[in-house]
Amino acid sequence: MTERRSILSGSTFEEQIGYARAVIDGDWVHVSGTTGFDYTTMTIAEDVVEQAEQCLRNIEAALTEAKCTFADVVRVRYLLPDRADFEPCWPALRRAFGEVRPAATMLMCGLADPRMKIEIEVYARRNTA
Repeated sequence: MTERRSILSGSTFEEQIGYARAVIDGDWVHVSGTTGFDYTTMTIAEDVVEQAEQCLRNIEAALTEAKCTFADVVRVRYLLPDRADFEPCWPALRRAFGEVRPAATMLMCGLADPRMKIEIEVYARRNTA
C-alpha cells in the first residue's frame, strides 16, 4: 500500500479552510500554495522579498518533514497579484532552485489576503532508493 500522510505546519488557515501544508503520496510530495506568513506568530512582512524568503522557509520545513530538500523539487508555481513584484524575488528563488532547475510557472492572480504578495507551490519526488 502506498504511503499517504499529511504534513501540518500549524497555520490557522489549515484548520479554518481544511487542508494540509503538504501531502506525501508514495514518492511524491505535494506542497500546498505557501505564503509568507510566519506560522509561529501568524504575521507577514510587507516586503515581497521578505515574504518570498519566508515562503521558502515554510516550504523547506514541509520538505524536511517529508525527508526531502529543494533538490527533490520537480515543479514550482509562483502566484503573484503584481507581476512587478516577481523580479525582485529572483535572487531568493535562485538560491533555492538555481541548481535544481525545476519546471516553473508564474501566474498573476489575486491571493486570499491583500497582505499576501507571493504564494509558492511545489511538487517534489522523494529519493527512496
